[in-house]
Amino acid sequence: MKKTLALSVAAAMLLGTSAFATESVLIDFTMLDGDITIKAQDSDVEIPQNRRTVMDYGINAGATFNQDQKDLMKTSLYLGEWEIVLNSSARNVTSLAESVVVPAPVRESSKQPFAGKNVMGVHVIFPHGAYNANAKVVPPFDIPAYEPLSTADDNGDRQQPTDEEKASGRMLFEADDDTTPAYGLVKNVGTLKSIKVTTMGMNYPHGLYVLLKDNDNVERRYFMGYLGFDGWKQLIWNNPDYISEVRTREIRVYPIYPRGLPFVKFCGFQITRDAMHAGDDFIGYFKDVAIIYDKAELTTERDIADEDLWGIVTRREAARQTFEMSRFGGKQVNRYLEKAKMATEEQFTSSLADGSEGHATGNQ
Repeated sequence: MKKTLALSVAAAMLLGTSAFATESVLIDFTMLDGDITIKAQDSDVEIPQNRRTVMDYGINAGATFNQDQKDLMKTSLYLGEWEIVLNSSARNVTSLAESVVVPAPVRESSKQPFAGKNVMGVHVIFPHGAYNANAKVVPPFDIPAYEPLSTADDNGDRQQPTDEEKASGRMLFEADDDTTPAYGLVKNVGTLKSIKVTTMGMNYPHGLYVLLKDNDNVERRYFMGYLGFDGWKQLIWNNPDYISEVRTREIRVYPIYPRGLPFVKFCGFQITRDAMHAGDDFIGYFKDVAIIYDKAELTTERDIADEDLWGIVTRREAARQTFEMSRFGGKQVNRYLEKAKMATEEQFTSSLADGSEGHATGNQ
């Protein structure tokens, strides 16, 4: 009887351990097409953006901007909006100007399941000198963890959340359900077991890291491997400290309410170039990032609706959302101001009559 009971308890523990672990696509770059166009009322300027992830930072612009300017103060996770951040050893005029992120269309004839879609295409120019250099591929803003789920119209204006969207309990950058990709945010994440990146290598010897941030605002990087291969490949990081045997784990118990659900969000990639390798161009393509993790908490319906009664999590998340939006909006407004001050002329206006300018006969 004791032996049977022990076997039953062991089986239940193993079943519980496997039931907690789950797989989620943290971000899928094929979902970040420019499917809407942002434009001002009295302007011909048109900017492609991604409808699902569009954010309006014009609310932080102040009263010195007119409505046309505020209409254009929107951005999203559209692939053309992502940025390359070079370390000090890699910065020069050429690398800053030509290192970009673009949507890269996959051929319709490709055998991959994402044929005909756009993946992330990255171009980085590393210096020729024999010293270490690295480049971060980062989103245009820090992905908000507490932006409520809502829809956006054709001009990128966010609508009020519907009752159905409120009832879902999901945030804007979360997946719509457990089977669809997220837009850079996964909640209820305990211990990370594995990370996977689907990328196309082009025989560059550079290293690749994935950058993730948790609910304590701590950013960590995970080494995925080297990109010295040709064609599509899945690079996988396995947690060396992950303990599969539940009996040898350190059990920690946390208060269920109002601690909230831990999360991870995508902060970008880091590409490292060793001093011993040649510099100049780097080209890379990325399709998605997925994670396997233990759930932090079991989501079960409780007899008392704690949040409806106390409202603690709602107040905390509202304050955190306001802070994130203010920080993100301030940075984007400053960028808009800098862009507005940039010279747009490509050449000088001639002071001579048309056709009267002489032709050079020697070196200039």
